[in-house]
Amino acid sequence: MLRELHISNLAVIADARIELHAGLNCFTGATGAGKSLVIGAVEILLGLRSPAEMLRPGVDEGRVSGVFDVRDKETLRRVSAAADMDLAADAGELLLTRRLYASGRTSVSINGNPITLAMLKQVAEHLVDVHGQHDHQFLLKPANQLDVLDQFAGAEGLRGEYGELWTRFQDARRRIDELSANRTLRQQQLDLYRFQVQEIDAADIKSGEYEELTGRESVLRNIEKLKKDATAIHSALYEADGSVLERLRMMVGVISELAGLDPSLGNVLKGFKDSTIGLEETAFDLNRYLDHLDHDPAELAEVQERLNGLNRILHKYGGTSADALAYREEVARKIADLDKQTDDLSSLQKEIEPLEKKLRQLGEKLSVMRQAAAKKLSPLIIKSLGELGMEKAVFSIEFTAGSLSEGRVPAAGAKSEISNLKPQISNLKSENSNSKSEIANPKPQLPVLLPSGIDQIEFTAQTNPGQLAQPLRKIASGGELSRIMLALKGILARTDRVSVLVFDEIDANVGGRLGSIIGSKLRELSRHHQVLCITHLPQIASFAERHLTVRKAVKDKQTQTTVRVMEGDERIEELAEMIGGQRITDTTRAQARELLDSAGATSASVSAEPKSRRPTKPVARPT
Repeated sequence: MLRELHISNLAVIADARIELHAGLNCFTGATGAGKSLVIGAVEILLGLRSPAEMLRPGVDEGRVSGVFDVRDKETLRRVSAAADMDLAADAGELLLTRRLYASGRTSVSINGNPITLAMLKQVAEHLVDVHGQHDHQFLLKPANQLDVLDQFAGAEGLRGEYGELWTRFQDARRRIDELSANRTLRQQQLDLYRFQVQEIDAADIKSGEYEELTGRESVLRNIEKLKKDATAIHSALYEADGSVLERLRMMVGVISELAGLDPSLGNVLKGFKDSTIGLEETAFDLNRYLDHLDHDPAELAEVQERLNGLNRILHKYGGTSADALAYREEVARKIADLDKQTDDLSSLQKEIEPLEKKLRQLGEKLSVMRQAAAKKLSPLIIKSLGELGMEKAVFSIEFTAGSLSEGRVPAAGAKSEISNLKPQISNLKSENSNSKSEIANPKPQLPVLLPSGIDQIEFTAQTNPGQLAQPLRKIASGGELSRIMLALKGILARTDRVSVLVFDEIDANVGGRLGSIIGSKLRELSRHHQVLCITHLPQIASFAERHLTVRKAVKDKQTQTTVRVMEGDERIEELAEMIGGQRITDTTRAQARELLDSAGATSASVSAEPKSRRPTKPVARPT
């Protein structure tokens, strides 16, 4: 419920704090006093109206705030999701604020946290239903009408089961489409990757082999130079007359004699001997190297061929043996992934058929429940409209589906459409005898699967005889639309989660007798919802559990509007003025008391449920 509304610097309202009752709240006042401005403030608060040029002249900032009590856990969950924040910690108390600035900018917050205008509108759909502004009424949207019908039918559980299965079905279809669309590309990639793996495997790359072959190829290409220069060095070191080792041995002999004379040369002698031994070993190693240094053209060709093959692979797959082998492992993983996608496609194609079959079964079951509920709901609405002065109005729920499936019982509307087609079918039979069997037994087609089932519905109404039935969203008369909404709300009150209903123009073009009926229905509706209503009829105002009057006055050369709670004698005076105009008499006062007494008696007859959720005595705070 909307517990409190605070309006600051909005048009002719400087500052107004309005405390509201949980039941029926009626706003009255003279024409032009600003009653619609109060509803306009609510619409601004909910993001349903642009606040352009509504800021009070001469001020920099205006504000509309509303304190809501939300006790329904599902509603609180939906509001939290729309606002993208957890509001459960605030015990269901929501402070919604919209600020208006002279620059034209606005800002919105919920419990002090900023939200966007789009988020505000989503939040508002779960809190308040304003009747009078056609484009923003919850029940004017076919999708919401379907939700309401499902609630009335008690099909919410089945709808949820269908929705979960629909999500699985759509995910599977999307995945199949993706995999099917990429099948050719996937096969091309598989062919390429498998070729690359085979090519790398065929090369039989071994760790360190490339470096070893590169060294061997260098030796074989330069073997003549290696032989020539190594032989010359070996000769100079060991074999030639006056070789390095021969001269070194001579030096060792001389140093040995000197060391005999001077023992301090012992280390020098040792160094000469060690060097001699080292060079001898080096000469032997060089000789063995020359013995194995044979020219073999066949080996050179073999090594170069192997290197050419390796170079081609390494150039394509990374530059080094390690890079090529790592690439081979990466490609093997990709092959495994692509093979898995092929397996997934096959698995999904096997899964989708039973999934669709189950989905259609649930859709059919849901459709049967909806059509049964629609047959019960329509007469109730028509009866209620008759009580509201629309005796000739016809209300219906139109079902639309892709087509009728085999074995499905068509809805009442569908039956009439099929009947209308019979003359056309007969004509076609006579014109084309070859098509007789096809026309007489047209092949039924499956209905389209939608996120909400196999049905699309629209609430339609024929408000006057001779007129065509129209969707509710196309009905132009605000008074007719408000009464249709009142009838709908009265029937659906127990299932509708929107807790605050606002009715504007509810008494348009109706008289006092019908006003009492409307007032009684509003009071009955307020057993399940908080109702805010602007009215010019005392018969409706007398049913209010909280009666507020909107007055306009000029103070310090400025027009100001105030909102006050009417109780006791003040309420009698207000009703008397509504009955007789500015001239209030004992007669009009007596009539006002009679209206209140009658409304109280009517309320007692229709109210069987306790109203423990309402405050026992509302506190009036005149502004």
